[in-house]
Formats: sequence, C-alpha cells, structure tokens
Amino acid sequence: MQKVINRIPGRAYLLLAIIIFAASNSVTRKLTELGEQNLIDGRNPISFCNVLFVGNLCALVVLFFIYRRQCTLQTFKAIPQNSWFGLILISLLSSALAPALIFMALDLTAVNNVVLISRIEPPLILALSILILKDRVNIWVIAGAIISFVGVALTVLLQEPSTEMMQMGGLSIGRGELMAACGAIALAISTIISKVALKQIPLGIFSLIRTTIGTIVFFFVVIILYTPSHFMDVFSPFLWQWMSIYGAIIVVGGQLCWFAGLKTSGASDVSLASSFSPIAGILAAYLILSEAPTMAQYIGGSVILVGIVLNQIGVSRKMETSAPQPSINPVKEMEMEVGFKGI
Repeated sequence: MQKVINRIPGRAYLLLAIIIFAASNSVTRKLTELGEQNLIDGRNPISFCNVLFVGNLCALVVLFFIYRRQCTLQTFKAIPQNSWFGLILISLLSSALAPALIFMALDLTAVNNVVLISRIEPPLILALSILILKDRVNIWVIAGAIISFVGVALTVLLQEPSTEMMQMGGLSIGRGELMAACGAIALAISTIISKVALKQIPLGIFSLIRTTIGTIVFFFVVIILYTPSHFMDVFSPFLWQWMSIYGAIIVVGGQLCWFAGLKTSGASDVSLASSFSPIAGILAAYLILSEAPTMAQYIGGSVILVGIVLNQIGVSRKMETSAPQPSINPVKEMEMEVGFKGI
C-alpha cells in the first residue's frame, strides 16, 4: 500500500488538495442549511461558529493521532523563542481571525463572491514579499497580480445593490465581501510571517500548535462577544455526526494531501495547482449549492483568470532561467496561494 502511495505524483496530491479546499466554502454553507432543517428548540445546531469550533476539535484529534510521535518535550524545547512568537501570531491570523471572517462572509454573501474575492490573497502576498522580503519577480508575475486584483475589484464593485451594502469612500461594498477581503488579508500576512519566522519547526508540531491556539482563541472571543449560550448545541450528536466527516475530509484530508504534494513538488507545480482554485470553487458552488455565477462574477472571474494565466507564464519563465530548486519546505510554504483550508 505504501509503495502505491509513493508512486502517486506530487501534482496529483496538490490538485486533490486544491479541490478539497475549494469545496470547503460550499460544504460549509450546505451544512448550515442542513442545520436549519433540523433545528433544536429553534436554534441551528450547525451554526458557523459551531462548524469552526467543532471542526477544529475534530482536526486536532486526527492530527494528534497522525503526529503523536513528534509531540515530545524535547521537540517543543528545540523551537526557538522567536519562532514561538511567530507561530502564535500565525495561529491567531490564519486559524482564528481569517476563518471567522470567511465564515461570517459565507453567512452574508454568495459562495462565489467569497471564492473570487479571496483571490486578493496572492497579489497581496506578492506585494508584501517584494516590499518586506525583497523578493525579485519578473514583469509577467507582477502583471498577473495587478490584473487579478482588478478582477477582484470588479467582482465587488459590479455587485447588484442589496440591503447588506455599506458605504466606504463613496463606494457601496457588501459586508460579506468586505469580510472575505479582510480574511484574505489576514491569510496573506500570516504567509509572510511564516516565510520569515518558521524555518525548522516540524510539520506535525506546527499543525497541532496552530490549530490548538486558533481553537482556544476563537472559543473565548465568541464567549466574550456573544454569550456562552452561543455554544449551547456544541455537543449535539447531529452536529458531531456531520462535523466528524467535515473535519476528517475537508480539514485533515485536504491538508495531508497538500503536505504530501509539497514534499515532492516545486514552486511551479504548487502555483499551477493553486491556479485551479477559483475554478474548482465556482464548480463546487454550482454542484453542491446550485449557485450559478452572476454577471459581476463572470466579469470579475474572467479577469482573475487572465491574471492567473499571466502569473503562470511568469513562474514558468522564472523556472527556466533559475537553477533547479529543492522540494518546498512544507511549513514555510504551507499557505502558498491556497487560501482558506476549511478551518
């Protein structure tokens, strides 16, 4: 069995991970709709808060089972102090703040909007990498990032007026779209921090610590902002029945496929696989939710695809002119152009 798994190319793992991650938004919305059809004393047992909290708990159980051998006192002591600070900050941004914002966005706007607006993340990562890390990129990559950013802007600005719109600088922007953009910004910042602060942390320890901190912080934030009754149905068998599947497939399965792909793939393979993310997300919304794209989404999505194509041309040319690179560090690049991963 292990030999068969080892024969599977890294690109296949990456593509499977992208499909799983891209479907997470639609699956989350579908689960909340199932909860609305099975209310408990008028409450939805599969609320967005419960999905995030219980999904993290399910992921923690599976991740601990997989990486339990790495969980030793010696391993934790070997982590430098400055890496701990970076790890905590990444956990707050990518495992607590970003998922919470994206889940709230899913409650306020169409899944396709969240999928397309989340594509603001790669251009932001590129801009921050150039400004902070002094990365050198070619004109094709820069042009692709700018055009993708324009596509995201068109998706937001061409939306039909609704009651969820709010005024910002003379422009009407939906609250859901704004939260999706803020979630993508949080993920982009966490990616830059991971490139700077995390270099020698074992993959299992990174995943466990990030998920644990994110779960704890999210729990207390909800308790403070709302009330403890917000988690009243967190032990509902109906909730755990669905979240066990969600946590195992979407959260853990997707990340394990992603990590397996990173071990044997180069940056160009990762970039190419990630380019399918918006297409997979829109197809998932149509197949799972029967949500057809609007005209604004067609226009913005088409422009984003042009930007992705230009980015791929730039990545390919960079690979042709540079020396062969070793396989990607799974921890350092785990956030690379993937966006929301279900938690």
